[in-house]
Amino acid sequence: MQGIYFPIFLIIISGLLIGLSMIAANRLLAPVRPDFEKELPYECGFDALEDARSPFNTRYYLVAILFILFDLELIFLLPWAVALPEIGNAGFVAMLIFLALLGLGFVYEWRRNALEWD
Repeated sequence: MQGIYFPIFLIIISGLLIGLSMIAANRLLAPVRPDFEKELPYECGFDALEDARSPFNTRYYLVAILFILFDLELIFLLPWAVALPEIGNAGFVAMLIFLALLGLGFVYEWRRNALEWD
């Protein structure tokens, strides 16, 4: 019973070692040159020290919503790929229709210049 958990243990240990080694390499190798601009908090692409009622570009939120939309829709590809042998051709055709609709939505947003940054 204990032998079946050994690969999981190895994955956890290797993930921790890789993560900690990357953090240590960053601390040792990265240049440290703080200045005023780097120390400011970053809030959605506009200066956080302005008046809260000042107008701002809503493109930030549009791009964020589009990213979340397309990113979350593409997450459905992993369970589909895992279950592809069980769902057969009907599942394959259904996913092709899903991807075609997702692609049409992406092309629509692209044509309307929703992805352009002014």
